[in-house]
Amino acid sequence: MTVLPSAHSLRALIAASLIAVPGLAMAQEAAPDAHSEEAAPAADLPAITVSEVKRVRLTDRVIASGLVDAIEQVQVQPLVEGQPIDELLADVGDTVEEGQVLARLSESTLELQLSQLAANRASTEAQIAQAEASLVQATANAEEAERVARRNAELVEAGSVPQAQADQSAAAAESARAAVRVSEQGIASARAQLELVDAQIENAELQLSRTEVRAPVGGLVVARNAQIGAIASATGQAMFTIVREGAMEMRADVSEQDLLRLDEGQPATMQAMQGSDVIPGKVRLVEPAIDPQTRLGVARIQIDDPTRAVKGMFLTAEVTVSEQESPAVPVTAVGTGSDGSTVMRVRDGVAERVSVTTGIRDGGLIGIVDGLAEGDLVVTKAGAFVRDGDRINPVQDELEVAQGGQVEED
Repeated sequence: MTVLPSAHSLRALIAASLIAVPGLAMAQEAAPDAHSEEAAPAADLPAITVSEVKRVRLTDRVIASGLVDAIEQVQVQPLVEGQPIDELLADVGDTVEEGQVLARLSESTLELQLSQLAANRASTEAQIAQAEASLVQATANAEEAERVARRNAELVEAGSVPQAQADQSAAAAESARAAVRVSEQGIASARAQLELVDAQIENAELQLSRTEVRAPVGGLVVARNAQIGAIASATGQAMFTIVREGAMEMRADVSEQDLLRLDEGQPATMQAMQGSDVIPGKVRLVEPAIDPQTRLGVARIQIDDPTRAVKGMFLTAEVTVSEQESPAVPVTAVGTGSDGSTVMRVRDGVAERVSVTTGIRDGGLIGIVDGLAEGDLVVTKAGAFVRDGDRINPVQDELEVAQGGQVEED
């Protein structure tokens, strides 16, 4: 048997329901308001781009420009004066070997001189022969005179010959000995004259051999001033200019700050213009002086393949000073002030200023020697309106390693 509620109880139940429903509605409206109060602060934080500190390979470079020139130029001059040029056997652009004949001078004058010297030598030899014959005769006369003098001296002691005759024979012997000495000196003089003529002949033969102008070194001929028919002379312009072994170098103008960073043997790459083929080389010499007016120094960069450059060409060089692996951040993340270099590191959404020691700058990245650890987040642009202790909404930069260095992979 079902018991129905009384009218009084039914009215009380309806009243309780009406009271409960508005409370439920109020509770449902209150819940979204509380959630909005919690989400509102995060939505109001400024969105700031941050970059992760990553370990990369950085390269320290020096950029310079200059002109190509020869490492060593050799001027070829004639070794014989006053002879006409009969023949030219080399021209600009030729590659020659050491000892190769470059030109020939006229030989006619020297050959005539050599013939005259040969005649002088024959005449001198005849003089020597005549002097030797005279010496033989003078020697014989002297020996005879000495025998007569000795015999007369013995006869004087025996009383058979007067003293005057003995004195006369002694004087004749002395005169004969003097004639021998004169003949000996004549022979010596003639032989000295023969040696002089022989020396003159050797000199003429040497001059004759030098009518062939030869390359003192092997290399590339870059200039020729000789002309057929011109009179060769060592006092004028060089007949030929040779670049020893064709070796070329770039003489780069370098700022005084960068000059001290360069050293012999450092690798370099050169280009004639943007996008052209790279020419490898290395630093050959750093000149120990600065131009007082331009405040620039000169570094000589040897070109490994001289055929890819010509004298006078303008090149831009990139010299690798050093390479190292280091944590790095974008250059824009580092600020400088009276207290040194600083970055804004972000931890748990809070920015804090951190002092750092910087290292190599490579393109858009700069190495951090001390102050940050790999994986830290830093504000990408130090000039952003972020102060120490500010809460921010960090946004990761996806292109933070787009320029400079190479990220090291495990």
